[in-house]
Formats: sequence, structure tokens, C-alpha cells
Amino acid sequence: MPTLTITSTTIAQISRLDLQDLNTPSLASITDVKHLSSYNWIEAPTPTIAVPGCPPLWSALKVPKRLQKDSSLIYITQNAARHPDSPLEPLFRALYIASPLYDIRSINIVTDRNNIRKLLSFINPGSTRNGLDTFTINIETTKNTTIFCREEATTHELIGPQEFRGYSHEFEKANTTNQISGSTGHHRIISYRFGDLSFIIRHKTDRYIKLDTNTIIPSPNSQERENDSLSNLLKSLSLSSSTNSPPTTTPAGSRLTIREEGQVVPLELTMELKTRVSHKPLQLREVVLQLWISQTPKLVRAYYTKSKFQVLEVKDIAVQVKRWEEGNQNNLRKLATLISKILQLVKGYNGHTTIKYNNKGDKLVIRKADGDTILPQDLYSKWDNMGNSEDTGTESTIKHVDGVETKEGSKM
Repeated sequence: MPTLTITSTTIAQISRLDLQDLNTPSLASITDVKHLSSYNWIEAPTPTIAVPGCPPLWSALKVPKRLQKDSSLIYITQNAARHPDSPLEPLFRALYIASPLYDIRSINIVTDRNNIRKLLSFINPGSTRNGLDTFTINIETTKNTTIFCREEATTHELIGPQEFRGYSHEFEKANTTNQISGSTGHHRIISYRFGDLSFIIRHKTDRYIKLDTNTIIPSPNSQERENDSLSNLLKSLSLSSSTNSPPTTTPAGSRLTIREEGQVVPLELTMELKTRVSHKPLQLREVVLQLWISQTPKLVRAYYTKSKFQVLEVKDIAVQVKRWEEGNQNNLRKLATLISKILQLVKGYNGHTTIKYNNKGDKLVIRKADGDTILPQDLYSKWDNMGNSEDTGTESTIKHVDGVETKEGSKM
């Protein structure tokens, strides 16, 4: 994780009462949702991602089954755990492989889903199941774009043999099929408009489901074109490959290895997976916030009794999520206003700042900070140019999960 030193300069303190005095938009709604790119983390000695990757495929149990409890390593934030030097670098590398000429200057904020959840939990502490905890968000401003970098006290934890933390990870293993060899997690990058601001959001995607219709197999010629396009992009970044493994590259000045592998999954096919003991049913209100931020349309609620899970079905909850948005306009308008206010405050301190919430003071405190840059140096040139000398000048065409070619960055 890039090291930041908090200075004594306090830029601002924001209380919930302060939000009452700010002008809020008449409507706070997510619009113009687009898939930009995606990637998988790969188990490897050095930080390695597969682009575009692919989430695991949902393959539900046909009969009730008893499972072992979760154990071993669990990631809290895999991006920071696997690539502490620059947890946000994979987002930008995947984005520019998919869309070499993407104009980042049109984006106001780049962030993980988790940071938006934390800000809304400050506005409405009742929106979180376990109450509002202390949190920190590291911020870097470049030109018109503000980057929020997630910070956690620990990036992973080890569940011991005598501990009980539920069955969610074992359930995922039993009900899904990995599509990428060695994958340890899939992340999706989307963009949308909210509160007159343009967002890029990164979030973990649990699973995807197959289309109800028959899968369309692309013609050999179309497969050739899509493979050639991404291969040429990676070759332009000093590609090295072997006949037995996917092509890989490591950008100059980076420790991140990028592997060409996977297929694009439409947002409409993605799902969130939750497990719960059967006598404590999971209410949609407990998870709807994260589904709303990532615009995830499907949910599986898996209930168990004495480690035995019943047969499940995928529920499409897009309509319920939209209703939640309509019914929570008061808090969402405050969220839009709070984010706009934060951007306004930090823009005057071009560089590093932090937002910290401490439940003792019950305020957001924004301070100036000094430290390392959040991204590798070569990526900052994207704010000066719409591309760089290595760009091919063509959009990347990558294999789509339903067999249809899709230009990355197109609306889905």
C-alpha cells in the first residue's frame, strides 16, 4: 500500500448536521451504466492478473448437501493483499488494455465500491448491519479526477481450525466452476453517472449465470479477429509468451504481470452470493446498498441448517434495487452532495489527502497528506494525452461470454 504521512493541516471537518445545510440535487440516481473492463487475480509468486478474466460460473447443487465450515485464508481486500505497492494499478491496466484511448479526464472519481459504502454508512449508520466503524480513505487528485484508495487495518485473515465463520467460501466452491486457471477472485470495472458526477467503480464479482437461450458460438473468423486484437495490444507492451501458457506482459516500471485470458461477461448475468443460517433470513435491505453501487442484478440467498444447504435459485432483484433507490432519495441526495463537497475541498490541495472517520468524534475529518503516488508514474500520462505512443488507435475486441463480440467500453 502506498505510504501516506498525515500532516497537521486539517482541511475540513464534516458532520451529519453540516449536510443539512448543503444544496442537494433534486434526484440522486445512477444512470448511463457501462462495463469498461475486468480481470482476475491469479495465484502466482508475483502479482499477476488475467484480462479480461471471467467470474466463476454458477452451477447450483441439484440436491441438498452438507458442507465443511470455512477455514484457511480469507481476503478482505485482495487488491491490496496481492499488490500492496499499488492496489489500484490493476484497474487502470485492465481499463487501458480494453480501451487504449479511454479518456480518463472525463471521469470525476475512481473508487472501489467499499469506499462509497463507507460514506453512505456515515450519512446513515443504520444502513450497515454492524454499525459504523472507524475508517480511512486515502485520496489523490490529478487534474479533474479524484482517486479514492481503500485502506484497511488488515488485507486478509486466517481462519483457524477451531474458529467458526460460517460456510460462505465452502459453499461458493461447491456451487461454482472456475473459468480461469489459478483464479483467486474476479473484479469488474464499470462507469456511470451519479449526482452530476462521472464515476469509475471497481468491485468484486461473485459469480455469473448462463443465458437462458442457447449459447451462440462465434465463427472461426470472428474468433481470429478478437484474439488478434487483444494479442496485438499486449505485444505492443513487450509481450512474452510460450505455446503452453497465455501471453503475458509486465509494463515497464511495474511489478504487475498481465495475462491475456478470459471472456467478457455482461453485467446482466452477474450475481451476488450470500449465506445465512436458516432461522435468520437475510433481508434485502442488508445487502441492497452494495448491489446498488455495483448495479449487480441477481442475488442468491443460501440458507443452511446444521451445515446442510438446500437447493437454491437465482433471484433477479434489479427491480427491487431500483425501488430501493427511489425510496432512499433523502440519503442518496446527501451522498451525492457529500461526495461533491469532498471533491471540491481536496481539489485545492492537488496531491494527497485523507478522509478519516472516528466514531468518538463522529465526524469526517479531511487532512492534507504527504507520501508516495497511488499509481505507477507511466499511468499519469493518461491525464495529459488520450493515449500514448504505444496505443494502437483501435478499440479492443474481446470474446464475450455469450459468444458475441463486444467492444470494451460499450454499454451493456
